Amino acid sequence: MANGESGQDMAPLWIAYREHHTKEVRDQLVEHYLPLVNIIAGRIAISLPSHVDRDDLISSGFFGLMDAVERYDYERKNKFETYAGVRIRGAMLDYLRSKDWLPTSLRQKIRNYEKTLSRLEGELGRNATDEEIAEALGIEVEGLQKLITQMNVATIIPLDDYIRAETAQNMIPGPSADIEKRETQEMLAQAIGKLPEKEKQVVSLYYYEELTMREISLVMHVSEARICQLHTKAIFRLRGTLARAKACLLD
Repeated sequence: MANGESGQDMAPLWIAYREHHTKEVRDQLVEHYLPLVNIIAGRIAISLPSHVDRDDLISSGFFGLMDAVERYDYERKNKFETYAGVRIRGAMLDYLRSKDWLPTSLRQKIRNYEKTLSRLEGELGRNATDEEIAEALGIEVEGLQKLITQMNVATIIPLDDYIRAETAQNMIPGPSADIEKRETQEMLAQAIGKLPEKEKQVVSLYYYEELTMREISLVMHVSEARICQLHTKAIFRLRGTLARAKACLLD
């Protein structure tokens, strides 16, 4: 963080803000944690098309940080960076959703790929190979690789956000929603365990170790473009697995 200060060093500021709630103290807190916004923007922007302005992401993330500072309860002793990270990322994703930044043609390709993959892997009872997916889509394997690269931009929504979206779809807040969220998390964990080894490794390093795509490429000794492809393939497999599992529960 700014000036190399630790969270412990920030305690006097948090206490002062809790007691007096002044703009001056708030601005000091925001300035200190501002690097969080740049880090998260960079993490999201790496998968976005060039027409999406990174500065707009940073602006929306700044408001997420402001909101986090306002709402944070220092007495609960939760790490602010973790709490703020969720709100900053959420503000950026809300911005992207509001702009409807995916071209219609790509949305159609994504829906077709996702539907075909889910059906195919449901029939096979295992992970489908690239050759099998390409055949089901009626394209060459080379065309499939190009399609997956195009679809990288559709997988920036983190798994936790996907779980929340799945849970909230037909549920109102309360014990039932909490139970469904836990069930979805358990299904997701099982689905991750069944991924092809390289895809599983990418998911683990990206979501649990929080490495960037570039850092993962260095760990796995393959190109960053290949890591993005593996990530995209993993996310669509997981979505398909969750969709099939939920359909079975409803039958």
